[in-house]
Amino acid sequence: MNSTRPDTTGLLLSGGLDSAILLGHLLAKGQRVQPFYVRSRLAWERAELDAARRFLAAVASRRLKELVVFDQPLEDLYGTHWSLTGHGVPGAETPDAAVYLPGRNALLLIKPALWCGMNDIRQLALGVLGSNPFSDATPEFFGDFQSALERATGERVRFVRPFAEFHKRQVMELGRGLPLELTFSCISPLGSLHCGQCNKCAERIAAFQAAGMEDPTEYANRTVIPARAE
Repeated sequence: MNSTRPDTTGLLLSGGLDSAILLGHLLAKGQRVQPFYVRSRLAWERAELDAARRFLAAVASRRLKELVVFDQPLEDLYGTHWSLTGHGVPGAETPDAAVYLPGRNALLLIKPALWCGMNDIRQLALGVLGSNPFSDATPEFFGDFQSALERATGERVRFVRPFAEFHKRQVMELGRGLPLELTFSCISPLGSLHCGQCNKCAERIAAFQAAGMEDPTEYANRTVIPARAE
């Protein structure tokens, strides 16, 4: 295996606001960062991965390693789910539960965590907020999953969640000065544009508003009801 420096932090990078701001936060603290993207053939991933790469280029640093992309297709598991087909995407008025993807964090973690263990990286960071309502975003889940992987492999990779006690507004405050216009949060994109009408676009609009920040995003049709972002 390729060895890397043990003081490097792995990072799950989606291209969205939280993980992009976490990347900037880690770099600002002087850490070396190894970013990962897990590609599952979901409807929005082409636009999302392009955005992640643009953001990485904009914040390039000698402490920022090249993006590692893993393939983990989910057609055999999710079937005709809206996340794959792009049909019936939850709209702006839907609750957080509408965008739940079964086992999402476990699926996202497994390959990056194994890669980290095999390449002498001892922690893997996620931009999970304390307000995340899903059962696979709890401290208990991360602790149990970390322990299971350690028993399975003999390698200890610690899952770290620097934003676990933060609300969205606090995370957005940390992102001031970063090229947030290059991030991507839409689950029903029109080419490279945010649709402006889906659940995640509503969350994005609300996040900028809650932080009192100008929203630099180009939306295809901004007709959402920004009701979230604690």
